[in-house]
Amino acid sequence: MKFVSVFFSLLISLSVLAQEKFPDGTLIPNWFKQNEVVNISTLGSKYNLANYGIVNDSTLLQTDKIQAVIDQAAKNGGVVIVPKGTYLTGALFFKPKTHLYLEEGAVLKGSDDISNFPIINTRIEGQSLKYFAALINADHVDGFTLSGKGTINGNGLRYWKSFWLRRTVIPKCTNMDELRPRLVYISNSNDVQISGVHLMNSPFWTTHIYKCNRIKLLNLTITSPGAPVKAPSTDAIDIDVCSDVLVKNCYMSVNDDAIALKGGKGPQADKDATNGENKNIIIEDCTYGFSHSALTCGSESIHNRNIILRRCTLSNVSRLLWLKMRPDTPQRYEYILVEDIKGDARSCLFIKPWTQFFDLKGAQEPPKSYSEHVTMRNINLECDVFFNVEKSDKYQLSNFTFENLNIKAKNGKYDKDLITSSVWKNIKVVNKE
Repeated sequence: MKFVSVFFSLLISLSVLAQEKFPDGTLIPNWFKQNEVVNISTLGSKYNLANYGIVNDSTLLQTDKIQAVIDQAAKNGGVVIVPKGTYLTGALFFKPKTHLYLEEGAVLKGSDDISNFPIINTRIEGQSLKYFAALINADHVDGFTLSGKGTINGNGLRYWKSFWLRRTVIPKCTNMDELRPRLVYISNSNDVQISGVHLMNSPFWTTHIYKCNRIKLLNLTITSPGAPVKAPSTDAIDIDVCSDVLVKNCYMSVNDDAIALKGGKGPQADKDATNGENKNIIIEDCTYGFSHSALTCGSESIHNRNIILRRCTLSNVSRLLWLKMRPDTPQRYEYILVEDIKGDARSCLFIKPWTQFFDLKGAQEPPKSYSEHVTMRNINLECDVFFNVEKSDKYQLSNFTFENLNIKAKNGKYDKDLITSSVWKNIKVVNKE
């Protein structure tokens, strides 16, 4: 019996040793490996829009009728099914026990009239305030799923054109000044899965997740154009004060950051209860088209910890890893791992002060920020600039590790002295014509 006990103890010990760890050494829960797409047959009754007088018409606004189906599904629980066809709608609000499924060939098309998106208490650009609802909204909807093979089309062209016209007249206008909705906004919810669908042409941010836990984004296609009209600020995925998030097998090509971590802004941002940290985020097996960055610790971000970006392919990305160091906000970016990356980007690592819309809000001294325990390894990348890092007394960089890097760059220079206690192993940088 003693031998059996020792044997099983050894098996348990080996299992623990084999289990993956986050960059700070804590174990990665098995939840991150359980990636089955939801089966809608397990979601309760089905509410097909075609059975409720909702017709295939891309020009007929049917918001109220679609919302009535969602409200009906909420009574007993169930999944709202969008059949093949195109359905024009304004903001929709999902409720506890409801889900959304889009059949192949189904399109939910957003209205390009902002009056079809009510002003609500929401979260945008690191602030909790009144702003326009998204096209798809789910607040306090634990277990919410959005799935299928269909498309949610934000129909953003009119909003984009209007934004650039406004910027021509008022060069310093903010992203919020041009009134436009996001595509998907999930808030204050746990155990959410978004899978399979194509999210496209958002007027503003595409997928915004705020104050959520245990969120999986699987097999998504997220796109917006960079030409002929740029789709401004159409971030593919914005993760805002969340924990335990998995982004897996997604394709992202948007006219802004592909994945941005947010959490608040301003000199007192870390003392505001509506703000907070992002932790335990894994982004893996994704493919990137054009975007401003593969992973950004964003301009509205105060604390990001245990962030992994791995096994991804980049094409025409501006930056692989972008640490936006905002001098009016206390920031700490720590325990970040970027590994097993291939493809091309204009910059491999980009760290500079981010001063757009700088505002100390009366504070006498700017807060100090920190980025530490960042590892970049097993990277094969062709780029214009390898080490795009700027020295600043507004932030401190320390304990970075660079390992097994195979870089082809127009500018392959790097200054080890810009980062305190940095480690460089097996670095190969060759000139790119």
